[in-house]
Amino acid sequence: MRLLRQGVGWPQQDEAQALGIAPKRYAWLREVALCLDERSWVVARSVAPLSQLKGQRLDRLGERSLGSWLFRQPDLVRGPLEVTTQSPPFVSENALEEKCAWGRRSVFYNGCKHDGLSLLVQEYFLRAMADELDLPSR
Repeated sequence: MRLLRQGVGWPQQDEAQALGIAPKRYAWLREVALCLDERSWVVARSVAPLSQLKGQRLDRLGERSLGSWLFRQPDLVRGPLEVTTQSPPFVSENALEEKCAWGRRSVFYNGCKHDGLSLLVQEYFLRAMADELDLPSR
């Protein structure tokens, strides 16, 4: 895994909508690339409202996967999956060597949907992975 970007910023309009927050509300943003032999197979972006982090210290994950934290949470609930064939809107075309084959995203809720942490996880599976696994083109 390669950490591309992590910090505080504003979510994109569709991300804010998925999380049920105002678009100009600060959030923790994390972008990573999952690689095989130095070639990106998946790019991912996670977004969590700052007001909901409550000391979770996700910024300390570094090069560890978010899943290593997510799946240790006892009250974790995954919302419905959304699927797309669009390229990831958060990564510039110049930063990507490969086009997107498909993507998915869902919101994870920890605790009550309105009082606990909500975390949007978006994963885009790149053509490099599909080609390597000999999956059909879209």
